[in-house]
Amino acid sequence: MFRTKSVEQSIRDTEEPEHALKKSLSALDLTVFGVGVIIGTGIFVLTGQVAKETAGPATAIAFAVAGIVCALAALCYAEFASTVPVAGSAYTFAYAALGELVAWIIGWDLVLEFALGTAVVAVGWSGYVRSLMDNVDWTMPEVLSGPDVAEGFGFDILAFALVLVLTVILVVGMKLSARVTSVVVAIKVAVVLMVIIAGLFFIKAENYKPFIPPAEKQPAGSGWDAPLVQLMFGYEPTNFGIMGIFTAASIVFFAFIGFDVVATAAEETKLPQRDMPRGILGSLIICTVLYVAVSIVVTGMQNYRELSVSAPLADAFKSTGHPFYAGLISFGAAVGLTTVCMILLLGQTRVFFAMSRDGLLPRFFSKTHPRFRTPYRPTILLGVLIAIIAGFTSIEELATLVNIGTLFAFVVVALGVLVLRRTQPGLPRAFRTPWVPLLPIVSVAASVWLMLNLPVETWVRFGAWMALGVLIYFVYGRSHSLLGKRGR
Repeated sequence: MFRTKSVEQSIRDTEEPEHALKKSLSALDLTVFGVGVIIGTGIFVLTGQVAKETAGPATAIAFAVAGIVCALAALCYAEFASTVPVAGSAYTFAYAALGELVAWIIGWDLVLEFALGTAVVAVGWSGYVRSLMDNVDWTMPEVLSGPDVAEGFGFDILAFALVLVLTVILVVGMKLSARVTSVVVAIKVAVVLMVIIAGLFFIKAENYKPFIPPAEKQPAGSGWDAPLVQLMFGYEPTNFGIMGIFTAASIVFFAFIGFDVVATAAEETKLPQRDMPRGILGSLIICTVLYVAVSIVVTGMQNYRELSVSAPLADAFKSTGHPFYAGLISFGAAVGLTTVCMILLLGQTRVFFAMSRDGLLPRFFSKTHPRFRTPYRPTILLGVLIAIIAGFTSIEELATLVNIGTLFAFVVVALGVLVLRRTQPGLPRAFRTPWVPLLPIVSVAASVWLMLNLPVETWVRFGAWMALGVLIYFVYGRSHSLLGKRGR
């Protein structure tokens, strides 16, 4: 169960013609992918919610704190991705450092994270598109607008169609995906820069007073809705004040989810040893700067207690008498969520492909397309399944599972850096995580703290999914493991 797969063997497996992915990505492509998946619902929605309910104008500090937590994990990811340039991200890293069972668990976790994230984003994209259609008096039938809108039966045809179209793009090839992403990311970043630059002219200094509002005790949670840290230690999070900033950071962390998807494309990168660290760290730095700037501008345009929760950026411009900008922001949000959905789907298929190539899932799914050199079988299977989930299911209440899944991956990767440094100190490392072991330990502690701030219900659901994964491993994966067969 704890047999490890050597880095050399992982790289040799990528050279088998039937199971090899095409190398076509550069550092710029990776950075664009990272920016494309990070900038999404977080910056367009969470800014208002957190400022109004938790941190006030200090939301900018909360974004910076969440960015630092991600940066600690990103430095660990960068070392692994440049040392083990193989598809699968944290799954592959865990296989090399912590053993097969841990690798399976983290792979199973990533499948949940990316699948649920794709479906949630697709449903959110559908809502933005319907809103834009309403602006021009086009109305979707309720029965085709999803279960949230329709009374009784409802099918979200827009979310369903989006996932299917993106599935086709991913099957055709990574370079096409990179080109589509580049165009969409350019539009999205332009909208964000427009918010920052145009918003500067409407800032009122009095809206920043007080910058850190006085602390207010949160309503006591109970049962399933309470944060786990409250039940374990009696700690009660506060709104506003210094501790409110850290509570806000655990919420806005959702806005940074996705930079780890860049690591899943390591095998398809031309020069992974050089370009993976640049892509991971570059995209994270760009997005953190944009997040902090947007939150400063928005809380300066409108008093934090008056900010909208559903569409804070657009409504902030409406409050200043500029509805044109509001419509442009809605358009940018709809366009931007397209890349978020596609790159999350990309990440999931690469993890599934890597697990299949190792024999932990049926090897049928690890054969690449003879022309496009993409893992078309898992891409088609997962694309269709996620399209159906996005069409039929209202899953907003499960969105926190994406957070806990990502944080769990962060913990495993940071521990993996410590283990691999000790077990294989002479392994060539194009990028080395600084301040080891201190930095990985701090990364683990920060990730665990944010996990403890999630509700008990999220932990229960996450535990149930993990238990199902362990069962599948012992029933199928352990006996079919290619590494195990080689050993025997």
